[in-house]
Amino acid sequence: MTSTSMSKGANLPVAVGAVRAVLGWTGGPGAPDADASALLLGADGRVREDGDFVFYNQPRHASGAVRHLGKRRDAGATTDTVEVDLRSLEPEIERVVLGASADGGTFGQLSGLTLRLLDAGTRREFARFDMEATTETAFIGGELYRRGGEWKFRAIGQGYASGLAGLATDFGISVDEEPGVPASAPGTPPVGVPAAAPAPPTPQAPPAPRTPPVPPAPPAPQVPPASASRSSKGEERLPVDMHKRLSLRKEQVAVSLRKHGAEGVTARVVLILDASGSMSFLYAKGVVADVVERMAAVAAQLDDDGAMQAWTFASHAARLPDLTLGELPEWLKLHVRVGELSLFRRSKKPRKGLLAGQVDMRTVGIQNEEQKAIAEVRTYVREHPAADPTLVLFFSDGGVYRNNEIERELREAVDEPIFWQFVGLGRSNYGVLERFDTLPGRRVDNVGFFAVDDIGGLPDPELYDRLLSEFPSWITAARREGIL
Repeated sequence: MTSTSMSKGANLPVAVGAVRAVLGWTGGPGAPDADASALLLGADGRVREDGDFVFYNQPRHASGAVRHLGKRRDAGATTDTVEVDLRSLEPEIERVVLGASADGGTFGQLSGLTLRLLDAGTRREFARFDMEATTETAFIGGELYRRGGEWKFRAIGQGYASGLAGLATDFGISVDEEPGVPASAPGTPPVGVPAAAPAPPTPQAPPAPRTPPVPPAPPAPQVPPASASRSSKGEERLPVDMHKRLSLRKEQVAVSLRKHGAEGVTARVVLILDASGSMSFLYAKGVVADVVERMAAVAAQLDDDGAMQAWTFASHAARLPDLTLGELPEWLKLHVRVGELSLFRRSKKPRKGLLAGQVDMRTVGIQNEEQKAIAEVRTYVREHPAADPTLVLFFSDGGVYRNNEIERELREAVDEPIFWQFVGLGRSNYGVLERFDTLPGRRVDNVGFFAVDDIGGLPDPELYDRLLSEFPSWITAARREGIL
């Protein structure tokens, strides 16, 4: 049996009856320890009960199918192993997530971070996944999953800043608040997605996103000031500094539209925000809040009611309340969030509930399922037809692995009055989104994509030029083909 070297998002069939998942790394002075774990999930992506979490304090699943075998250290290198007997897993278990947590630091402080899969019977390695990390304190290395009655493995390599507690609670585990379990940072589905537990805990209120500094005024737009930007309902209620930023940005959006031959065009604007685990750092730094504020200017210029429909997604998609300009500061505080990953005690007391309009972000999960958000927006547009086309602004930090499903959704959407503008936040694997411009067999090119390493450092003129460069040409092509 030869070993397959895997890249992020790749998958392969598992042709053995039992698997040893070996997490390996090399530490150094001041480096943390790491602990491997496994979560047994049903078809809803959640555990059935707390016993479905196997880790150092609960090393054996009741079925005997999953065991935490513990650590070995040899010449500075350390491994921690979980064994999964696929033949003994209960029929209702659809996935086994192979996770890890860092104790006393981040995974970025470890070198040689690797997940190896071995045949538990022969101890021969059949897959190897070399992973990269930075500030994460929890990590999903990969997952074993059923497909068509057979087992497969998918390399995920996705982390978030929440520690063991966050890793557990994201999949429906109740975690006792006790010494030795690290507190998790505040940090991550559609309205109506049910929580797994009958009495979910009260999430901690998310921190208010940082208000970005007032940027320097962009170059004077080469359009008459009287027609540079539209007046939108509610913008007069904004705080003074935010109103100034909005006015300057609306003018720049107008300039960008005029450059591309789309002066005066109107559109419904939809915003989609990645809330997967790896996005935690960008939420905590206020990057996502800044992005939303900058996109509000696009909606204000293209749609005179200044409103955006909005979704968030990770393992599931969730409809957020509509964003209207006059409510922008409060909307940012309430809805620009990743999962509530705080610790809590077991309690029979009823949950106090979320703030008005908030989605229970724990039900979103942490993985990348872009196709679910795409499908929900398509359904919304079909059920709420509009005279204007729809521009979808879709922000993600990558980790795309549902390539076939995403491609199918976007191909089927070619005949719909929707243009999909994807924006990548950093260097990552964007899969089919990055390749879509080259894919043949479409009446019109209904997808745009670009990625930036630091969107906060990208000046407004350049951001809007890149964001709106393909939308006008799609409008022309869609009208020619009778789509609009």
